[in-house]
Amino acid sequence: MTRAYWQASRAPRYSLLFALPLLVFYQILAAIVPPGPGGIGVRNGADVLLEAVFVWIAGPWGPRLFMICLIAVGVWLVARDLRAHPGRLSLAVLGTMLVESICLALAFGVVVGGLTAAILGAPPPPILISFQAEQLGRWTVLMLSLGAGIYEELLFRVVLVGLLAWGARRLLGWRPLIAGSVATVVGALVFSAFHYIGPYGDALDVYSFVFRTIAGLFFSGLYLLRGFGITAWTHALYDVFLLLR
Repeated sequence: MTRAYWQASRAPRYSLLFALPLLVFYQILAAIVPPGPGGIGVRNGADVLLEAVFVWIAGPWGPRLFMICLIAVGVWLVARDLRAHPGRLSLAVLGTMLVESICLALAFGVVVGGLTAAILGAPPPPILISFQAEQLGRWTVLMLSLGAGIYEELLFRVVLVGLLAWGARRLLGWRPLIAGSVATVVGALVFSAFHYIGPYGDALDVYSFVFRTIAGLFFSGLYLLRGFGITAWTHALYDVFLLLR
């Protein structure tokens, strides 16, 4: 991996454009998949939480306002990056980012599972993607997997960890390294607990909780090192690979 690729793939022009297909495919699937048991529409929980803020502000127009703001911020960041560093986009960089995300997703389960086993002294039970697929349907679970990549990374890495670190620095006067470290750990714990909330949440289990906490730390580190796009794709692809087992 060359230094030029390392820097380019973290830039908004590549990172955000690389994440765009996840957002598009998630929204398409969310519009066409059948409702879950009881006729209730199914969406990724992080998406629902983020939209809830805009629903509180704008009522029925909240979801549309949320999407408009999300796209507008992304366009602004990409445009600012292009103005600061003019030049053509390279398909080779985007292709390499996809290969990197696939490799990271394949390594993710081995690394996080191995750390979980080392901490608890026993291998963690599998995440129950197959049960969810049987209960909700594979297209619905695919939609949720893509939503996990785009919206859970946006909520837990960009928003939650970012706000916690900012608050620790500005309100508590902590040093950046300490504030960032504490924010990352707290964010990982919240990220893990999030998977046990709601009608489709998993049953609370110590192994899966520790696994997901370590996963939250892994994704936070990946976000800091490789940017939003590769982190979102790595998360989504890991969930999709579980679905395909």
